[in-house]
Amino acid sequence: GELVRFWFGRVDSLSACQSAAHRILQGNGAEALKTFLQKHTALLSPHRDAPANTDAEDECVMSVEEVEAAAQVWADGLRARSAVIERKHPILPQEGKRNVLLTSALPYVNNVPHLGNIIGCVLSADVFARYGRLRGWNLLFVCGTDEYGTATENKAREEGLTPQEICDKYHTIHASIYQWFQIDFDFFGRTTTERQTEIAQDIFWRLHERGFLLEDTVEQLRCESCQRFLADRFVEGVCPHCHYPEARGDQCDKCGRLINAVELRSPQCKVCKETPVIRSSKHLFLDLPKLEGELEQWLEKSISSGDWTANARHITRSWLRDGLKPRCITRDLRWGTPVPHQDFKEKVFYVWFDAPIGYLSITANYTDQWEKWWKNPQQVELYNFMAKDNVPFHSVVFPCSLLGAQDNYTLVNNLIATEYLNYEDTKFSKSRGVGVFGDMAKDTGIPSDVWRFYLLFLRPEAQDSAFSWADMAIKNNSELLNNLGNFINRAGMFVSKFFDGCVPEMLLNDDDKRLIAQVCWELKQYITLLDKVRIRDALKCILNISRHGNQYMQVNEPWKKIKGGDDDRRRAGTVTGVCVNVACLLSAVLEPYMPTVSHTIRAQLQAPPTCASAQLQGSGSFVCTLAAGHRIGTVSPLFQKLENEQIEALRKRFGGQQPEEECVEAKTQSSSSASVETKPGASQQNLNTDPERVKHLTSLVAEQGDKVRALKAQKVEKSVIVEEVAKLLELKKQLSLAEGKTPEPAAQKGKKK
Repeated sequence: GELVRFWFGRVDSLSACQSAAHRILQGNGAEALKTFLQKHTALLSPHRDAPANTDAEDECVMSVEEVEAAAQVWADGLRARSAVIERKHPILPQEGKRNVLLTSALPYVNNVPHLGNIIGCVLSADVFARYGRLRGWNLLFVCGTDEYGTATENKAREEGLTPQEICDKYHTIHASIYQWFQIDFDFFGRTTTERQTEIAQDIFWRLHERGFLLEDTVEQLRCESCQRFLADRFVEGVCPHCHYPEARGDQCDKCGRLINAVELRSPQCKVCKETPVIRSSKHLFLDLPKLEGELEQWLEKSISSGDWTANARHITRSWLRDGLKPRCITRDLRWGTPVPHQDFKEKVFYVWFDAPIGYLSITANYTDQWEKWWKNPQQVELYNFMAKDNVPFHSVVFPCSLLGAQDNYTLVNNLIATEYLNYEDTKFSKSRGVGVFGDMAKDTGIPSDVWRFYLLFLRPEAQDSAFSWADMAIKNNSELLNNLGNFINRAGMFVSKFFDGCVPEMLLNDDDKRLIAQVCWELKQYITLLDKVRIRDALKCILNISRHGNQYMQVNEPWKKIKGGDDDRRRAGTVTGVCVNVACLLSAVLEPYMPTVSHTIRAQLQAPPTCASAQLQGSGSFVCTLAAGHRIGTVSPLFQKLENEQIEALRKRFGGQQPEEECVEAKTQSSSSASVETKPGASQQNLNTDPERVKHLTSLVAEQGDKVRALKAQKVEKSVIVEEVAKLLELKKQLSLAEGKTPEPAAQKGKKK
């Protein structure tokens, strides 16, 4: 029953299903199960035909013909495979190629990006860019810092610098952070350039000449204390629609509705906390209602033919459902792109008219032939990566600016938006010292590839997710160290130790061919998912490949067979050769996610340069890249264990906690003034339980329990099981503490009564 529910997508845990299968097969249900499988194997076919709707952990059942076909492709090796394509700048669209223009939302220059900013934009875009290059696409990846606006002026005032000096300082900080995270831009620019002014003013005049701009008098919030009109993001108040108390002056993060700052209830200046007053000022507006019909026609085509995430579609449709209204494109500021109109010469462009034009100007600073990318919708496919709060500006406001300009601009074909990443079930806050920010990550001693892996593992694709130090340690130690690293290291070590560093001859039997077919199926799933920008799900395919390899190695035990007779030694050679080729494939599929680890594996295996790109062409081909006789290099471990003490120290360091003395004093004051009546013997800890942490730990205990049961069912090495049981006991201890209970002492081994 558990197996059937799993196939229909109602059970998430593969290990739970493996445990169920093991229990069934140990009992009297073996024949019944066998008969059922023979009769109903077609139940699996929907997953194989429509991988976009399947859990990445799904198993597959293959016909004999499919297994033989996969084995034949494997045997063909790298013959006649594509050569490595080197990047030559400037990258320009090419006839007959898939030309992909990829942008990441421009990070605002006045602050340091936190982990949520990094996964929401640049890291997700980087994975897809690396993947596209491996696939042979002609791809250009651009990004840069968004540098105009009031936030920059205020930051400059705080630090005693000019706005340009602030931009120069923080642009360097951003570039350094992204370099450490191995974000492989083709060009990382900025918006405070002459090209930005030229292109933004050109689009403005084209809109003006075609009647898509309106003039109107606007009531604005002005802070008399700061002596300035307040930019939307420097006003907070109660949302007039959903009553969220921290709505910004342009948009409510809770309900997603656009609002005018003067509509906020109980507004406050975010700089000085004073209540602003309403003043009038004349401004220019983009006439969105006039462009609405053309926008809807374009959106219908783009959404139906491209890949738009569900939240991007939903947010865009909600805007259209509510009806578009004219959108102000000017501001009473000093730091920005100047409005070239004589009547508005004291104003600058509003950042959300100006900032997206930064994609064009950054490309123009990369190459004078920028129009071949941005005025070429017939040849170019545009991907935009961002967090969900940026969606309406990329799907409605900016496209309307380009449609109204009537200059054959390239519009977005694929809009990829994430939900939010929280920090330990709260929000990132630089001022409160809560959360890890980009400039801090490298000081933790954890390699950037491990950061990349964990952020991508919990990428908030369909709902918000939360960074957790405990979970990061578990994922590092179980998935990277024990699964991926263990398999790759053992495969290479067996070649070095048993076969003098040379890949042995491989004489495939049916079990080997099934493993090859299974790995090939996971590879095809990986490609199908990444083609659809399902980055997190595709990562699970990588871990599945490694898991299959570990199970294959455990079942065949080459370390034992190498000590036997000639037949056993040949068998050990085949298993080792197949495993080291699976390791080589893993280096290829890991490249978009963990580029340093990928290159390290290939260097250790001395793999041919084409091994990565060759296996990712078309729908994917798992081939024998390391033929018999190939000599590998020196093999060494890829990952290190994250110890509990190390993780706990990091959790405290980035938790924004008070000094210990203050905490004790606060608790004393709290308990003395509390009016809560407690039962005799009740622990104070029970009053302070965190429901979210309890829920999170309960989930981890269940997941780890499934894993232990599955490992026992697979009869893996005792040392591996002991280590996983220790993790389970530690999680149970943490859960007991979180629930305010005294942890039960570890059970003593002895005879059963």
